[in-house]
Amino acid sequence: MIFAPITSISALLSGVIILLLTIKVIQLRRNGGVVLGDNDNRPLTKAIRGHANATEQVPIALILMGLAELQGGNTILLVLGAACLIVGRTLHGIYFAHDGTHWRLRMIGMALTLLAQIILLVALLLALIS
Repeated sequence: MIFAPITSISALLSGVIILLLTIKVIQLRRNGGVVLGDNDNRPLTKAIRGHANATEQVPIALILMGLAELQGGNTILLVLGAACLIVGRTLHGIYFAHDGTHWRLRMIGMALTLLAQIILLVALLLALIS
């Protein structure tokens, strides 16, 4: 049996974030009567882009995390990477899901997401060379 609790918890929490972003897009589409595209609806455009960004960023982070964890990577680095990923994706998601939210949430969220990826790259590299 494969045991990867850090990656599993991170995938669970990331899945919840992506699900909530999906629900927000669906709500805005229904409220605006938009079937395809965004109809130049700024809140919908923003929500669609936030959802897309999460689906672009989360998979690579989880892949790096899972591989590092399976290779016996450093637990502290894995937990730190996981925490940065989840907090970053949460802040980023809040910015995109709620029109009028301060842009700094987006900036901090993306910075934490990139930091998570860097940490996870290092964790995987160290696991492979040790």
